[in-house]
Amino acid sequence: MKIISYNVNGIRAAVKKGFIDWLSEESPDVICLQEIKALEEQLDLDLFINAGYKYNYWFSANKKGYSGVAILSKTKPNHVEYGTGIESMDFEGRNIRADFDNFSVMSLYLPSGTNLLRLEHKLNYMNMFQDYIDKLKMSFDKLIIVGDYNICHKSIDIHDPVRNKNVSGFLPIERSWLDIFISRGFVDSFREINNLPDMYSWWSYRANSRQNNKGWRIDYAMLTQNLKNNISDAKILNVVKHSDHCPILVELKF
Repeated sequence: MKIISYNVNGIRAAVKKGFIDWLSEESPDVICLQEIKALEEQLDLDLFINAGYKYNYWFSANKKGYSGVAILSKTKPNHVEYGTGIESMDFEGRNIRADFDNFSVMSLYLPSGTNLLRLEHKLNYMNMFQDYIDKLKMSFDKLIIVGDYNICHKSIDIHDPVRNKNVSGFLPIERSWLDIFISRGFVDSFREINNLPDMYSWWSYRANSRQNNKGWRIDYAMLTQNLKNNISDAKILNVVKHSDHCPILVELKF
């Protein structure tokens, strides 16, 4: 089972940059998208269907051209859950979950803290999300949460930990939250099998950051502990360029 997560920074823009050809070639069983920036009715769904994803589910923000998540699958899920049921979390379209026989997978797009008001929203969201997941695991014990967490976990996950220590995405309070999130029953699949530095999933468009690999690893495939032994591979697909992010991949054997 190959699962990919990709913040596309606008699905329509990504399609114009060759996203569909790449998707057809990479051919994951499930792909989770973040920051789609589109309503379902604005998309040519035949593009995704013809690429092999007959089952595609879109959860957009109330605000047009902003945020939004999606799940595309080759096989039909048993159930799809749009949002969390918490209004202050759902109006920006940041969570969608698909339940399959062996696992459930969620596409997550955590807010960024670009200013003090948004940072407060992000921290509130993180706290509510933790409570939501703690309860969700009681019913769905094999859970995969992939997506853009907008947090670098450790110094190895960011190109300049010293100068970014006071920047949202690498604040101590955010990193501590990720520590707690993992400690409550999750595994960072990439770090289970790869301890190399300089492995990033997002680069600023400024100052040739991507060319110089001055990036951040803020996209994760987090798995509940009971799926740890099912991990067969986990990668950052950093040569793929349709976005300021790149896709991440996790493969599971059942």
